[in-house]
Amino acid sequence: MQKEYIQSLPKYITLCERNYLRALKLLPEESLGNSRELHLGAASYQIRIDGIARYTTDIAVVQKQQISAHLDDFALSVRLYHDAKVAEVIHHDFHQRIKPSYRYPNPDMHHKDEKYQLNAFLADWLMACLESGRVPLNWDVNNGLV
Repeated sequence: MQKEYIQSLPKYITLCERNYLRALKLLPEESLGNSRELHLGAASYQIRIDGIARYTTDIAVVQKQQISAHLDDFALSVRLYHDAKVAEVIHHDFHQRIKPSYRYPNPDMHHKDEKYQLNAFLADWLMACLESGRVPLNWDVNNGLV
């Protein structure tokens, strides 16, 4: 008989805490609808603020430019919990909410630990953006004098 998957909560919370700190560095000014464009390699991404509440901020991470004909664009919905200082992927590619774990096999072929894997992917993506990403700047070199 196969054992049921049990997620390591300390490992998961640590991952989400690190994602929170990394995400804060990339966020645009916190106002509903504000966005920031990022370039990473040949791909272009947008981080957009979709919702602001007292203790949470919802952001969307959307790929704007396809990297390859063999790879689909991706979109993540991430919720930042400011009171707990964690960030967690709540949707991916506009699908339904992600469960903490799935029985395997399942009709939709989700991995047993899909929620952890998506948050680990977010961690890798945030690190890549912080280390190698580029943000186009709109500087007014004349300070509005011309």
